[in-house]
Amino acid sequence: MAMLGAAKQAIRTLGSRAPTPATLSRHLHASPGSKKIVGVFYKANEYASMNPNFVGCAEGGLGIRDWLESQGHQYIVTDDKDGPDCELEKHIPDLHVLISTPFHPAYVTAERIKKAKNLQLLLTAGIGSDHIDLKAAADAGLTVAEVTGSNVVSVAEDELMRILILVRNFLPGYHQVIKGDWNVAAIAYRAYDLEGKTIGTVGAGRIGKLLLQRLKPFNCNLLYHDRLKMEPELEKEIGAKFEEDLDAMLPKCDVVVINTPLTEKTKGMFDANKIAKLKKGVLIVNNARGAIMDAQAVADACASGHIAGYSGDVWYPQPAPKDHVWRSMPNHAMTPHISGTTIDAQLRYAAGVKDMLDKYFKGEDFPAQNYIVKEGKLASQYL
Repeated sequence: MAMLGAAKQAIRTLGSRAPTPATLSRHLHASPGSKKIVGVFYKANEYASMNPNFVGCAEGGLGIRDWLESQGHQYIVTDDKDGPDCELEKHIPDLHVLISTPFHPAYVTAERIKKAKNLQLLLTAGIGSDHIDLKAAADAGLTVAEVTGSNVVSVAEDELMRILILVRNFLPGYHQVIKGDWNVAAIAYRAYDLEGKTIGTVGAGRIGKLLLQRLKPFNCNLLYHDRLKMEPELEKEIGAKFEEDLDAMLPKCDVVVINTPLTEKTKGMFDANKIAKLKKGVLIVNNARGAIMDAQAVADACASGHIAGYSGDVWYPQPAPKDHVWRSMPNHAMTPHISGTTIDAQLRYAAGVKDMLDKYFKGEDFPAQNYIVKEGKLASQYL
């Protein structure tokens, strides 16, 4: 509750600060005058009014409309983002700032960037800016930023939940209850304890570290693969072992969790060859990005039993089409992209977006860790 209050206070406080636009480069800050800001968020419909803190939807608009309009800026919010005749496309030529989320991503292609003659700033309300052509953004001199850390707790908690759902074979039991059935054997034959299992995370950044910390009380064997090794003190505290060679780590794992960003190097990383290196009967949790996986290879491995269970909330593209192969594969526990958009997370990333807009209008730098593209340079995790 303390975090919730702090986030709401941050939004209120910023609302009372008048911006002082600065004449700086296209790379960093706003030019003087009114700005056209477009936000792309998922539509909540009847759920929008059910919680006053539901700010991450199109109806909530991050709770910044009154503040922006009081400063003389134009704020347009839509959920219509795909195709040549969508609402977003109409505003591309003259918008200055585009705000999107990973949960309902507005895919910012090189073509859209070329059309956006006034565009200066691309903000991600949340974490993960891979829906943007980052090279094209850098070449165009745009600034790309996200609210780093805003939903890492939310995602790490969700990953822990998914691990337990898969290990305990929870979903078949739930479905039995819904159907009016009662067959303990149909669940128990593939239900296990988490204690003593080997869990490996591919990527140990903010989310990966939080997950490992939360797994420690379960007395698991914890492994991690990352481009950077943890500080020795933290590694000892968590009790995790660094695995430099990913291919050597994968066959050891009962559960593999994907926590690496989507880059050119990680796109399609888990193809049929990589999956073949996994232990037969492995469980996979992926809340990172759907495109890290070869979708058909995952479905085939679930069908053969090589993957005993797959759970996550990320797909490619998003929203996932009705005929996406993951919807019908066996032994999955998939959901829409929800892990990082809890109400608590929404308030944090809404406050973060508002803070960066405030700094943008005033000609001030953002927190350094928020930049994904700055002055033509990509953040290290995307290289």
